[in-house]
Amino acid sequence: MPGHPESPARLESVLAALAAPAFAGLVRREAPEATREELGRVHELGYIDAVLAAVPPRGIVELDPDTALTPGSGRAALRAAGAVVMAVDAVVGGSVTNAFCAVRPPGHHAERGRPMGFCIFNNVAVGALHGRAAHGLERVAILDFDVHHGNGSQNVCAPDSALFYGSTHQSPAYPGTGRAHETGVAGNVVNVPLPPGTGGAKFRNAWAEQILPALDAFAPDLVMVSAGFDGHRDDPLASLLLEEADFAWVTKAIGAVAARHARGRLISVLEGGYDEDALASSVQAHVAELMLLRQA
Repeated sequence: MPGHPESPARLESVLAALAAPAFAGLVRREAPEATREELGRVHELGYIDAVLAAVPPRGIVELDPDTALTPGSGRAALRAAGAVVMAVDAVVGGSVTNAFCAVRPPGHHAERGRPMGFCIFNNVAVGALHGRAAHGLERVAILDFDVHHGNGSQNVCAPDSALFYGSTHQSPAYPGTGRAHETGVAGNVVNVPLPPGTGGAKFRNAWAEQILPALDAFAPDLVMVSAGFDGHRDDPLASLLLEEADFAWVTKAIGAVAARHARGRLISVLEGGYDEDALASSVQAHVAELMLLRQA
């Protein structure tokens, strides 16, 4: 949609960044489309069918003021979720240790029966529940450092003590959820709201002192990451002051927990990031750390 911040140029910038020589060793795989059964572990079947039926042959259909469909949106959304399912299969199956899913549209705002905030299907939650249903994993964690709170992901995790959700996010900001008192049925949700203007030191402290100790205690079999880079100081949609080094730090820190409890099994899924240059350099920092984790 012309002028919309969630544009194809975002993914183009990511793929161009990962075409640099430093990333020549990456294994690259084409994403399949998620099946109705895979999506249905998270979303109402009626919602799935209605969204796909609404995809226009031409023009634009607005699902809400932020979320629109164009002719390619249905296939893009199916492949975004399908990429995460495929990554779970590869990581749990042992062919790779970790994976980064370069996908759009993002997913962490999508609720069981409602699109929100540029999101159609909740890609990371679809992958988490696939890990349990298809591979028998008992405990799966979703970590989220996008600048916006992942309300859809939290709604999946909060009532299920075998799922964990941990998030730093700007507050106040869209979508207005993610208060510190939202802790799930068994302390399995940890939210650390950050005020506008927060920089790297307080961001790192939130992870080191609150989220990562709770994740350690949860002892996940698989770690999923909603990797949103819109907390970067140059991003136009929010007001945190993070830099590439902060994203590299949190990636390494999460990976250390995954190594202790989940045999290093970690799957990262692209969420936000709307300044193309900042997004590209942040993804490079993040993926470089994932590559180092494979060698550890």
